[in-house]
Amino acid sequence: MIIVREALQARANDNNLVRIGLIGAGFMARGLVLQVSRSIPGLDIVAIANRSTANAHRANTEAGENSVVQVSSQNELDTEIRNGRRPITDDPMLVCRSDYVDVILEVTGTIGYAAACVLEAISHKKHVVLMNAELDCTLGPILKVKAEKAGVVYTNVDGDQPGVIMNLYRFVKGIGVSPLLCGSIKGLQDPYRTPKTQANFAQKWNQDPHMVTSFADGTKISFEQGVVANATGMRVAKRGMLGITVESGTPISKAADQFALDDMLPAPGIVDYVVGAEPGPGVFVLGTQDDPIQQHYLNLYKLGEGPLYCFQTPYHLCHFEAPYSAARAVLFTDATITPLGAPQVEVIATAKRDLKKGETLDGIGGYMTYGQADNARTCRRDHLLPMGLADGSVILKDTPKDTVLTFEDVLRPKNRLSDILWEEQYKHFYSELS
Repeated sequence: MIIVREALQARANDNNLVRIGLIGAGFMARGLVLQVSRSIPGLDIVAIANRSTANAHRANTEAGENSVVQVSSQNELDTEIRNGRRPITDDPMLVCRSDYVDVILEVTGTIGYAAACVLEAISHKKHVVLMNAELDCTLGPILKVKAEKAGVVYTNVDGDQPGVIMNLYRFVKGIGVSPLLCGSIKGLQDPYRTPKTQANFAQKWNQDPHMVTSFADGTKISFEQGVVANATGMRVAKRGMLGITVESGTPISKAADQFALDDMLPAPGIVDYVVGAEPGPGVFVLGTQDDPIQQHYLNLYKLGEGPLYCFQTPYHLCHFEAPYSAARAVLFTDATITPLGAPQVEVIATAKRDLKKGETLDGIGGYMTYGQADNARTCRRDHLLPMGLADGSVILKDTPKDTVLTFEDVLRPKNRLSDILWEEQYKHFYSELS
């Protein structure tokens, strides 16, 4: 981070700022605008696209940017950027195509809408940074393939759990310890939560009830840990992960003792989570070191006698850190966290209640389905329906609560970009998934 900060300061001194185009203007995106505007030299959010331009305007005004102009054409957007103003638009493609944007930061949490933006950005040689685990876990491997062909970076962000885990994973490997579990710490896990049950919490924190629901019902952490698995080659020990629950306030180093080494083998290990441990919402990595002399040193440094050593980052700071991923991409062509190749873990749609024939699924963070992480080979063998493709699909038969849905259980909307990309992804990696 220090090296990135110094490189950004040099760009600021030369008045050669890294130019970010922001897609999305929700709760987290507004924090990003504020952070870049107030605290990070060398970066500039030069344009914001959002389906509701009122939210884009709000993001600017909360950050103290008053010269806000709404635009509807490429020429208007580019002219405003050249003149030092920060235009807003409801057309994200204008931002993705602009010659005055270096990197796209996508923060919508959508699948199809976001995928279209990513493809347009890649086709115009823009680096792509996602604060969107839902898209990344569902379609990240094929999007990475397209980015590589275009010679641009495709990555998820620092600050969100997957990026924080990946940075810790690299640190652990870098000191000669072999990571076998990449984990996250949760405060709640209840697959039957809905936007209604989470409404008060969402209102208190000025967040979207559906997004909050995806945290509570386990869908979000499934996507996030899927992103980590796809970046490390790890898998899950079982469908839904082990999900160890401990007494509230239990130190993670003690909670981690409940994971069995056998569940993590063979290498490269598993992704998983703990509910109730401290420090929440931090992340942790469990690793091994076979050298007895190094084991002695690790014990001296208060990491215990092994065989598993617990490393932790006690927080994730989302929008405070995420802009640095844009800097890493532009300045060093460095990805914070990106798929290695074929999908390792997918998130599959599971009935949150009894579903009736003819009902249309409401997707992520809704009333009808929750997502569970499972190994990609199992998912493809059993034709399981990705959670990222569930929204808008019609149930073809009565389906009991907690049933994992298959492609044969639903009728998906025709000609959706997300489905087209998913089929392309499956064909591209077929030999590795069969």
